[in-house]
Amino acid sequence: MGKYRPFDIVALDDRQWPGKRIERAPIWASVDLRDGNQSLIDPMDGERKWRFFELLVSLGFKQIEVGFPSASQTDFDFLRELIEGQRVPNDVTLQVLTPARAPLIRRTFEALSGAKRAIVHLYNATSPLFRETVLGLDRDGCKRLAVEHTALVRRLMEEHPGTDWTFQYSPEHFTTTELDFSLEVCEAVLDTFGASPERRVILNLPATVEVATANVYADQVEWFCRHLRVRERAIISLHPHNDRGTGIAAAELGLMAGADRIEGTLFGNGERTGNVDIVTLAMNLFIQGIDPELDLSNLTPVMREVEHCNQLPVHPRHPYVGDLVFTAFSGSHQDAIKKGMASHRASLASGGTPLWDVPYLPVDPLDVGRNYEAVIRVNSQSGKGGISYLLEQDHGIALPRRLAIEFSQVVQEIADRTGREITSQMIHRAFLDEYRLDAPYRLLRQRIEERDGEVAIAAEIEGPQGGLSVSGRGNGPLSALVHGLRGQGFDIDVIDYHENSRGQGADAEAIAFVELRAAGRPVFGVGLHVNTTTATLIAALSALSRAMRQDEVEGVALSV
Repeated sequence: MGKYRPFDIVALDDRQWPGKRIERAPIWASVDLRDGNQSLIDPMDGERKWRFFELLVSLGFKQIEVGFPSASQTDFDFLRELIEGQRVPNDVTLQVLTPARAPLIRRTFEALSGAKRAIVHLYNATSPLFRETVLGLDRDGCKRLAVEHTALVRRLMEEHPGTDWTFQYSPEHFTTTELDFSLEVCEAVLDTFGASPERRVILNLPATVEVATANVYADQVEWFCRHLRVRERAIISLHPHNDRGTGIAAAELGLMAGADRIEGTLFGNGERTGNVDIVTLAMNLFIQGIDPELDLSNLTPVMREVEHCNQLPVHPRHPYVGDLVFTAFSGSHQDAIKKGMASHRASLASGGTPLWDVPYLPVDPLDVGRNYEAVIRVNSQSGKGGISYLLEQDHGIALPRRLAIEFSQVVQEIADRTGREITSQMIHRAFLDEYRLDAPYRLLRQRIEERDGEVAIAAEIEGPQGGLSVSGRGNGPLSALVHGLRGQGFDIDVIDYHENSRGQGADAEAIAFVELRAAGRPVFGVGLHVNTTTATLIAALSALSRAMRQDEVEGVALSV
């Protein structure tokens, strides 16, 4: 094409990061109030900033970049209110950003006056594009800019010993800067500041604009860490952006390559395509059994608060938190989830492993403050698994397999006809309409006795032609009723039946499923009653009624 250049690879033939595993949470630094805020169409006002700051503290962030006080009076005033109002917990460090310009650095220290703990984040662009096109500097001039302003920061820190200071330096546009030059500048900054293992400096290596694959970023980070003269005098921090859509992968591989710290935002808000998403990164650790050291146990209100403060929506498919991320519409997915959930419950009930191992759900929704109500939803793409799951979860109706297959066709017809999602309530209503028919056959009363090892029944049934008296004998009440109906000329027999209970305690309602063979065709019926036997008899008459309806539609003789 000729218009765009391919990215450079790193000469690192013995790279170690591909064989590494992240085993602990990094140091988290939120930049929502600075990097995130500057990307908003309407930057946060004071009320929204307060709310966001308090949210970050409640989640467990210990380092929070609160603004750019030398460039914004709003940020300056907010920082002063935080400090003078003593709104900052003792274990939280405020971070502020400043470019390598002396007046702005002095203004930054003015804004930080009286802070208990603070990170001063100094940056200057080091890439060839910015050196030559924007700043008009050569490599020596660029390094001198970093060194001279680092010396100023150090001097101002020493003049204000009441604050616990940390220095942070960013070679801005690290990913497009020559690696040897990034290292040269950072070594000079460390020397100038007097960094040591006891007085470590944060070296922030930003992917200011993401320009290469995530593995290249990891190579850059590993090369940099391995070539520092004294690795222990630096905290290596990453600040990935998401221009190529791989910011999260770049952050994870960068941690594997030796980084200690991540700067990002909640749900990835930031300029252009956004900053790296700390919530997703932290949850990725969580589902690997690693404590993320952030409280993400109730993510929905966190998302709503961030949406309010940013005035931007979080996508419904956003990992871990979006409204639809735990929802399956596909029939095969629903069936797998239903079976996996049943297996997990059975394992817990029997004292087995608590290990979460459910198809299509990498995390238990309960662990992020969600419930199972939205896990399975039904539309025209769904199948019997989802329908059965909703009936069982929401209404206590556990369908036998063959009935689930049959009823799924009823729901499928509704979904195809309406073209809409079918709610749990709609499924329940359709189920009752289809199987609990009050006519043409309805049980009025029955008397059951045991005689000579058999069960005898005398039942009064309301039929389409009026009352019907049925008596019969069998090895149980159901077979006795069917025998009696056959004596009245009905061509029916029992194929199968199931019973279970809805609810708990003395008032629990029984539900029975009876499958009859009527005029040579299988047909299901359902009965509900506090008495199990009565529920079974009602289910048989429900099947008879449904067979009668099919008889009317198809012209098949049910009675002889």
